[in-house]
Amino acid sequence: MENFGASKKGTSVFFSNSYSLMYAPSDFLLRPVFLRGFSGSLHLVLLLVLLISWVRNKFKMGRYDAPKRSVMNTRLFCFKQALFCCLGLSLFNLVLFLLNYFYWYGNDWPDEKIVVVLDLVFRTLAWLAVSVYLHAQLSNSGESNFSLLVRVWWGFYFSVSCYCLVIDYVNYKKNQSFPTQFWVSDVISALTGLFFCYVGFLVKNEGEDTLLQEPLLNGRTNVTNGTESNKSIGGETVTPYCNANIFSILSFSWMGPLIAVGNKKTLDLEDVPQLAGVDSVKEAFPILRNKLESDSGSSGGVTTLALVKALIFSIWGEILLTAFFALIYTLASYVGPYLIDTFVQYLNGRREFKNEGYLLVSAFFVAKLVECLAQRQWFFRLQQAGIRARAALVAMIYNKGLTLSSQSKQGHTSGEIINFMTVDAERVGDFSWYMHDPWMVLLQVALALVILYKNLGLASIAAFVATVIVMLANVPLGRLQEKFQDKLMKSKDRRMKVTSEVLRNMRILKLQGWEMKFLSKIVELRNTETGWLRRYVYTSAMTTFVFWVAPTFVSVVTFGTCMLMGIPLESGKILSALATFRILQEPIINLPDTISMIAQTKVSLDRIASFLRLDDLQPDVIEKLPRGSSDTAIEIVDGNFSWDVSSPNPTLKDINLRVSHGIRVAVCGTVGSGKSSLLSCILGEVPKVSGSLKLSGTKAYVAQSPWIQSGKIEENILFGKEMDREKYEQVLEACSLKKDMEILSFGDQTFIGERGINLSGGQKQRIQIARALYQDADIYLFDDPFSAVDAHTGTHIFKECLLGLLGSKTVIYVTHQVEFLPAADLILVMKDGRITQAGKYNDILNSGSDFMELVGAHKKALSVLDSMEAGSVSEKLTISEEGMGSSKKVLQKEEARDGQNDKADDIVGPKGQLVQEEEREKGRVGFSIYWKCITTAYGGALVPFILLAQVVFQIFQIGSNYWMAWASPVSKDVAPAVGGSTLMIVYVALAIGSAFCILARSLLLVTAGYKTATLLFNKMHLCIFRAPMSFFDATPSGRILNRASTDQSAVDLNIPYQLGGFAFSMIQLLGIIAVMSQVAWQVFIIFIPVIATCLWLQQYYIPSARELARLIGVCKAPVIQHFAETISGSITIRSFDQELRFQDTSMKLIDGYSRPKFHSAGAMEWLCFRLDMLSSITFAFSLVFLISVPVGAINPSVAGLAVTYGLNLNMLQAWVIWNLCNLENKIISVERILQYTSIPSEPPLVMEANRPDGHWPLHGEVYICDLQVRYAPHMPLVLRGITCTFPGGKKTGIVGRTGSGKSTLIQTLFRIVEPAAGQILIDGINISSIGLHDLRSRLSIIPQDPTMFEGTVRSNLDPLEEYLDEQIWEALDKCQLGDEVRKKEGKLDSGVTENGENWSVGQRQLVCLGRALLKKSKVLVLDEATASVDTATDNLIQVTLRQHFSDSTVITIAHRITSVLDSDMVLLLDHGLIEEYDSPTKLLENKSSSFAKLVAEYSVRSNSSFEKLANI
Repeated sequence: MENFGASKKGTSVFFSNSYSLMYAPSDFLLRPVFLRGFSGSLHLVLLLVLLISWVRNKFKMGRYDAPKRSVMNTRLFCFKQALFCCLGLSLFNLVLFLLNYFYWYGNDWPDEKIVVVLDLVFRTLAWLAVSVYLHAQLSNSGESNFSLLVRVWWGFYFSVSCYCLVIDYVNYKKNQSFPTQFWVSDVISALTGLFFCYVGFLVKNEGEDTLLQEPLLNGRTNVTNGTESNKSIGGETVTPYCNANIFSILSFSWMGPLIAVGNKKTLDLEDVPQLAGVDSVKEAFPILRNKLESDSGSSGGVTTLALVKALIFSIWGEILLTAFFALIYTLASYVGPYLIDTFVQYLNGRREFKNEGYLLVSAFFVAKLVECLAQRQWFFRLQQAGIRARAALVAMIYNKGLTLSSQSKQGHTSGEIINFMTVDAERVGDFSWYMHDPWMVLLQVALALVILYKNLGLASIAAFVATVIVMLANVPLGRLQEKFQDKLMKSKDRRMKVTSEVLRNMRILKLQGWEMKFLSKIVELRNTETGWLRRYVYTSAMTTFVFWVAPTFVSVVTFGTCMLMGIPLESGKILSALATFRILQEPIINLPDTISMIAQTKVSLDRIASFLRLDDLQPDVIEKLPRGSSDTAIEIVDGNFSWDVSSPNPTLKDINLRVSHGIRVAVCGTVGSGKSSLLSCILGEVPKVSGSLKLSGTKAYVAQSPWIQSGKIEENILFGKEMDREKYEQVLEACSLKKDMEILSFGDQTFIGERGINLSGGQKQRIQIARALYQDADIYLFDDPFSAVDAHTGTHIFKECLLGLLGSKTVIYVTHQVEFLPAADLILVMKDGRITQAGKYNDILNSGSDFMELVGAHKKALSVLDSMEAGSVSEKLTISEEGMGSSKKVLQKEEARDGQNDKADDIVGPKGQLVQEEEREKGRVGFSIYWKCITTAYGGALVPFILLAQVVFQIFQIGSNYWMAWASPVSKDVAPAVGGSTLMIVYVALAIGSAFCILARSLLLVTAGYKTATLLFNKMHLCIFRAPMSFFDATPSGRILNRASTDQSAVDLNIPYQLGGFAFSMIQLLGIIAVMSQVAWQVFIIFIPVIATCLWLQQYYIPSARELARLIGVCKAPVIQHFAETISGSITIRSFDQELRFQDTSMKLIDGYSRPKFHSAGAMEWLCFRLDMLSSITFAFSLVFLISVPVGAINPSVAGLAVTYGLNLNMLQAWVIWNLCNLENKIISVERILQYTSIPSEPPLVMEANRPDGHWPLHGEVYICDLQVRYAPHMPLVLRGITCTFPGGKKTGIVGRTGSGKSTLIQTLFRIVEPAAGQILIDGINISSIGLHDLRSRLSIIPQDPTMFEGTVRSNLDPLEEYLDEQIWEALDKCQLGDEVRKKEGKLDSGVTENGENWSVGQRQLVCLGRALLKKSKVLVLDEATASVDTATDNLIQVTLRQHFSDSTVITIAHRITSVLDSDMVLLLDHGLIEEYDSPTKLLENKSSSFAKLVAEYSVRSNSSFEKLANI
């Protein structure tokens, strides 16, 4: 009770009783009672006026509803600030009222006191009423203009507050004693009044103009709904940051409008404003590039040092500014520890001068404010610099990827190159956080030593030595971390490389039944990766342990030295030292992170620099002549070209070629003779060894393997050119794409999946040809464009494109089809990289054996036709001419019929597109995500132990500090409570206890995190590999790779620490609150509302932050996907000279990713600034309370301890909220991974209850009954009811126009696509009733796109390792590759690069044949398997198949009629229906059959009719 009375007496400094000071009657107006009475009356009047206004509005509202208006402008922002300010004033007056009431309770209540209390009550109510009034005005009508009543009141209020302040000063001068409460109240009133006048009278009212003009300008008003105006804030609007005022920049108020929008609706990318010019990659990239070129131009290669210099140069302004802020922050953060001893002595009664307490509080408070402002600006600008550096680096890597030579590309797979962009550039951007840490550590240690020297004298040297020991202990740990990080990255690269290859070729894996083998390969690579991950995380756990223990270790050493040296330990000095150690803890804790980050960033920069050093294409391969300056289009003189410059044997030897403008050149030769290399050499892709190559005019190129961009068909054809409708229609007609456009639900607006996945091979090829035609170039290079299209379409394209539209152009075409050769003006025959013959068809026919071989093979194939068809050649020609005429009629009929069939398909909505926009979850991250994340490892059993270890650690920490404060004397003249040895023994014991707790916590946390990452990885990959093919068709691989790399990295390395960090910071915060409330429970009066406000702010901020984090995830995939597409299509892009357009698109996508990232950083600082301000006010309030308490009422040591903890309060409070928000942002990675763990799975691989016997299928009879197939529930039927039987052991050929459903039928046979209705039986077993592996492993397929995997020849032929080497050699010999492989050094172990790039397309096709020969299945499917080989090789394949599959059911899809002529049965499909099905002989007998017409057309073409056409 005595203490209580004493505290009341002491606090009278603040709530002074000097109301009864004597005033002369004339001075009545100066008396506080008059001022308070006058103020109370004014507030009461305001209350009544607001009440009347509210009643009047209620009546008005009954008559009509005012339209809601929504305006996003500065005015609205100021309106909200004014609203919060009014609420704040109400809260402030409520606190003053409670304090007055508390301190006067039980005393007399003179009139003056009653007037003061009533004034505070009226003020509280009046300001609360103003807040409600403003809020109602905003929410009911969206009105953001202040009413006249409110403005008048604010002007009046400001005048009265200023008058009161002047009177306070006069009274203070007169009486020298004046209640501080009045000072505080009046100063705050005057400042808020000034702010109200500013927003009420001076802020320009933009909203009114906008609302008046908008309907007139737009023809429609944008004010119908609060969410309607979202377009105005994002899209084309540049971020408000670039023209924000100084107040807005310091307080991050420029983020306000975006956060407000995010609070009302789910943010979309168009809501996020554009970046300011300086932050855009378009400005950042040229600076980096120019600096890098000027630095590394002389040395000839990009070094890591040059790259670092260039990066620093591109963001040097930010680096200097952030260094200044970091310096200010560091200095401000040490003011607290420096003044604590003085503060404890002040509380103990040692006063140096009057009002010293208030000066100390002001110093503490101002230092906190400066610290907060500097830290927020420092952090934000660092992130800004990081975003800019990352964007410039990504652009740099992209541009390099576009100019890489093919040899350089072979050394780095696309997966590795993508990793440079997704991981390494990202890490360099993140390093900005750690940029200033190295020099700041030195500065912080130096400042700490100065404070320690002031307090503890020479013992500070011991502190310094202990700190150095702790830092040195980190060196070996740091080195280990760097080593493990490097190994981790390399193993991740290998895994990503295989993953991206597997995803690219998932169709072939599913067809062969190999997907689980390749999954086990990826899991094996992941096991190697997790081996390094485990080492890495346990090393980090040790680092964490060392540095949490560091402050305790340093303090034990320091205080022990003091004891030994006899330096007196006083509580003030101890508390000052503890506060210093705690601040020193931050750089020491961050040091391992910094060292690790420097190590990681160095590794990343080395990797990027080595990539940028790779050889580009030789710029001097082609000598470009000005357009029209020469008659010659292409001239090669003594050309020797080699893909591998170091190889003694060039790819192309002694090439001499001169092509004039307007000439048609055909290139032919056997598989692997160098035809495609010749075209590549003309494009400048093959390094030149010697000779010269001149080119005049623009060029267009059609690659052998079609390269299609994901996007609309129209975009693929236009390829950056303006739309010319007439020309466009002409090109579609020439490439026979018109019909396809009608079939597709969205016509040329159909969205093509990645790599043209939802198009047939022929459609992809024709779109490629259309792209080339539309470019209107001078020189056209076609690499076997007819291989992927059927005979009819091939004829049409040759006639309409090469002979029609390109009649006057220079055309070089590679072809295996001899029938297209006579139309050429010049034929080049190639063998072993040399041009062995050149001339016109008839001239070279008899002059050499190479050409004779090709033509002979073709004639042999045609002889089958002759034997099957009776009649003379003239009759044949007559038929074929009729056939051509009637085929047009048939087509017209088909179109009429198809028009009816497709009407239903046209009504498919936007969901009909195959590739949908990437799904992102919206709203809160569900608790279930956190729960799954926590309970994945060991069912969450480790979590309670982790939390317990942290709680005990916190108790020991606080206990040890409390012990030192309590047991030490306040000053020299006070006897210590315990002896020196007891003091240290207890302290050391508590320190050791806390060390063990932190060790247990670190180890348990990384164990749980590591286990969670492993389980999630395995689960996600199993689900992906078991997903149906439709999932891969509709999902760009960029999305899957993003989850397998970026999101998996977050789960591996970040999320466990984020979850732990949030729990640990929460426990620490509760510890601090407990310590502070021990000393002054009154702190809760302000602490509770502050915490409530913090939580409200966090809830207000989190919807925007969460959606911004999701947008970051969603906007990253397009950057990766575009890059992956660019790498695979770089030859096509370069051949069309489209590099600049692709670079521009890439930059737009990079900025699209940087936009949400930049605003996410701004939003985080917006929140942290407000939290820092609130916690600084709490801290200041606590200090004011402590200095108001009379001497002796509170133990000064314990009060000092509360202050040392309070110094950390703002940091911890912000850390809790920051951890919570960061966790919400990062947990999205878990959410995205879990999304892919619930993909619908394919049917079971094996059905134990229904397994076919080992010999199935015995006969190979395939019975198809009423088969209907569609690719997705929302898409039209592709097969519309097919019924037929493929007899066992016979050959069945399937023909039909491109897109008629041939490949779909095969996919249904392998159950890649499940039937919508009907069934397929093989030897009487319904294939839908058995397991997928049982089905697919018993069937063989040679696919349309020949696929090889990186590895060896052996692993490509026999990935499941089921066969002996002898069997593999036998298969290679049968498919004509034996000699080729024997030539190679490694024989069966010789390397195959990514996609089999070091093998020609024809050779890859032969490898696929080799796989089928090894498997020896009863049912073999050839899906246009001989499309990429010459006729001679095709004949060889046919002979091989006849020999080795004579008793198997062979189903052949072919474009070459000769491939199906010797079939037992021919099935002709047309738009998903069977048009004809019979033996070829019978079909040919009926001259009006569609098959007979196709054959007739083929024979016309083969009998040199093109030569005639060409001569017309």
